[in-house]
Amino acid sequence: MCKYFIIVWCCLIAHLGFTQNFQFHGSVADQQTGEPLVGAVVRAIPQGAYDVVGLDGNFRIKGLKKGKHTLKVSYVGYQSFEENIEIPEHTTRKIQLKPHANQTLEEVVVSAHSDKSSELTARSAERNALQLMNIVSGKAIEISPDLTVANLVQRVSGISIERNSNGDGQYAIMRGMDKRYNYTLVNGIKIPSPDNKYRYVPLDIFPSELLGRLEVSKSLTPDKEGDAVGGVINMVMKEAPTQLELKANLATGYSELFMNRSFDSMNKSLIHTQSPYEAYGKTYSATIQDFAKGFLDTKSASPMPNVIAGLSVGNRYMHNRLGVILAGSFQNTFRGSNSDFYNSTVYDTETTSRITSLAQRNYSEQQQRLGLHAKLDFALNSRTKLQWYNAFMNLQNWQVRQTKTTDFSSGGYDPVAGNAGLGFSTRLRYTRQSIFNSTLQAKHQLATNLSVNWSAVYSLATNAVPENTSVNFLGKREKFVETLTYPTESARRWEHNNDQDIALYANVNYLFKGIDWSAGGLFRTKQRDNFYNNYIFKPINPFALYQTDYKQYSDLSWSLENPRGTVASALNYKASEQIGAAYVMGKWTSKEWQIITGVRAEHTSQGYDMLYPLGELRPSGTQDYWDILPSIHTKYALESNQTLRFSYFRSINRPGFFEIVPGKIVNEEYQERGNPDLKRAVADNIDFRYEYFPNASDQLMAGIFYKNIQNPIEYTLQVDETRGQDVFYTPGNFGTAQNYGLELDMIKNFQNFGFKANYTYTNSSITTKKMIRIRNAQGNLEPRSVDQTRPMYGQSAHVGNLSVFYKDGKKGIDAQLAASYTGERINTVSQFLNNDLWQEAFIQMDASIEKNIGKHWTIFAKANNLLNTPMRVFIKNSNPVNSSIPEQSALNNKTLIRQDYYQRSYLLGLRFKL
Repeated sequence: MCKYFIIVWCCLIAHLGFTQNFQFHGSVADQQTGEPLVGAVVRAIPQGAYDVVGLDGNFRIKGLKKGKHTLKVSYVGYQSFEENIEIPEHTTRKIQLKPHANQTLEEVVVSAHSDKSSELTARSAERNALQLMNIVSGKAIEISPDLTVANLVQRVSGISIERNSNGDGQYAIMRGMDKRYNYTLVNGIKIPSPDNKYRYVPLDIFPSELLGRLEVSKSLTPDKEGDAVGGVINMVMKEAPTQLELKANLATGYSELFMNRSFDSMNKSLIHTQSPYEAYGKTYSATIQDFAKGFLDTKSASPMPNVIAGLSVGNRYMHNRLGVILAGSFQNTFRGSNSDFYNSTVYDTETTSRITSLAQRNYSEQQQRLGLHAKLDFALNSRTKLQWYNAFMNLQNWQVRQTKTTDFSSGGYDPVAGNAGLGFSTRLRYTRQSIFNSTLQAKHQLATNLSVNWSAVYSLATNAVPENTSVNFLGKREKFVETLTYPTESARRWEHNNDQDIALYANVNYLFKGIDWSAGGLFRTKQRDNFYNNYIFKPINPFALYQTDYKQYSDLSWSLENPRGTVASALNYKASEQIGAAYVMGKWTSKEWQIITGVRAEHTSQGYDMLYPLGELRPSGTQDYWDILPSIHTKYALESNQTLRFSYFRSINRPGFFEIVPGKIVNEEYQERGNPDLKRAVADNIDFRYEYFPNASDQLMAGIFYKNIQNPIEYTLQVDETRGQDVFYTPGNFGTAQNYGLELDMIKNFQNFGFKANYTYTNSSITTKKMIRIRNAQGNLEPRSVDQTRPMYGQSAHVGNLSVFYKDGKKGIDAQLAASYTGERINTVSQFLNNDLWQEAFIQMDASIEKNIGKHWTIFAKANNLLNTPMRVFIKNSNPVNSSIPEQSALNNKTLIRQDYYQRSYLLGLRFKL
């Protein structure tokens, strides 16, 4: 038995020896840059075993048999690599690929054809940037769960977003600085805003798929425009590829919100783009027949599925002298929210809040987003290159808002018996925003050490809100049965504005004695026009009963109270602005150091003209001022992969266009007015950052920042005693504010897994006047003004992001799970002490996954708001009176003011690439 056992054992040993498998591993990188070529295919011939280079730049081929193999490596845009290896003598290899050589004009140049939208290219650009910068690569944008730039930008360290009524991101808040303190570029050129009052650009108008990459600058060099305190967002659009490339995608999806309730829609064909005042002249007296009655009737049904589509095509011609890219994106989505709004008043002499009513609102909104992008680049010769860029972005929104208001202050409210006074309203609003930009640029290499570049820009931003219609009713609740009763009032409003922007940029670069000198200038002229017209209707039968006298809104008869419409509003104004700027800058570089320093001078002339002054003492006005903005940026190489950066720059923030127009406008919740004495804010900004790049794909950044802001601009609710104790929401300057914080940013990749994490701590302080009521000796309440120091509007102490991603090149799988945390922040500043409205801290989680099918096709899925995170707003005090009101009794020393629920949304699509 022992003999047979030994024979069997020896046979097994021999068999294992003959079938033993080995592993060959290594890395693949660009020969010129040393950047890993993620996605390169490494094969062992003739066995056929292969692997795809992972996120860390490495590959591992398993299961190789002993003997000779031919190693073959291929990657798009690079020369194939081939080498003979012997297993097991050879177990590892560092492979470098050479890019294809192209004939360009009269000279042969070797240019890397690696994907400029890759993660590694983005990391390299961050590392070599002149200023503090974070970059989101084109590949990261493609795999991201985000469909718009507004949602995408929240993934960048130090940035949180402000959302609109359907939960989508709309504006960026950078390093705790409100959206007003940032500006937006497209391909390095500032664009105007379609907003009817302010300068900041709504980022939800831009489809993210049109971008080649997203750049966020947190410091300014002298050649950049100086009106950014928080930072600059630059959307770099797709560029012409090195060879013919065609991409197309089509996706569909749905929102969970409309699985639980209906979607309310309006009759779009009945919208009048012009009011009777515009259509027939200023002296025309409108009649009720000039307004479509059926427009008030809404329909409730399940919406169609969302549709997302995109197409881009590009190539290079004439021996690479001419590059062409055309791209378009279309999104038709149905969004909404279920929202509760509690109205409150300050109770007696205390700063505690007393709830007076609850407005329960259901929003239903159809969005159509269209983005078109075209770019030509042409090399006239080896010294002159031209670029012509055109873009058109358009966003349309059809929104229906249904509101039911419960009055808690009336004597009829009894939560036990189920009795209450009710109000009902419907608002129909159509909004159309667009941005058009055309930019012609040229670069002339006049000599080896001398170059000139210039840009000529035309931009137009428009906004229209035609026939914004509301209708209001009174109702009641008796024994928990709700009844709609009497119509009270209806209104129709037309608004539109446009912002025309013409700009010229010129720069000269001269290399002299080791210093790269730059000088240049800018001239911009801007013209903005605003129009507002409002009509008021009263019911002919104010006691008409629902289901008795009318069943549809169109059954009601109305009388027109102001036949010529109301145009006497502060929103009817013209604004103009001229900006001239000049700068000089020098850059000196040594083995360890890079120093950039210079100064920028900007002159601003900003003015307004009220079309209907309404007795205002200052119906027109101008502001003229100069700003001298010095800066210095240093970069010191501790090691080849470790850097220290320091920067100082001075910047400004100009008032918005409407902000200096006197006169009031009446909004739904408050009145608003401008401040002709509003000054620009001036900020001194300091940054220090340590950067560590252990390899081309990983990084660690740690920095601190400090901002000292003179005359910061904030909105507060103020009482105007000269106008009968009216309360206005108005902008003002408030002394000096400080903002400082810490930023951490980390990226770590393994073979198939990786993560990105960032965290920002921000602390800001500003002192403003607040009111408190004091009872005098006679027992009467008297308002007193006191100072209160608080964080700046919109600043969250803690902001963080964590994205975990998985990539399997062999199986063609890319997946990502992304979470964003935003700490509590002030949502609205109150005029009363300790009565500010705070948005609750929240976490939003999104996910995406895609799978390659063959060589050209990819199936993908995206899911947003997986945790169904609501937006909740509180006042940090409470009142015993509120305990009988739903949602308020369980709160600990808080008063709930608002909560919005958006539900989850899903998308499934197919992508084609040639």
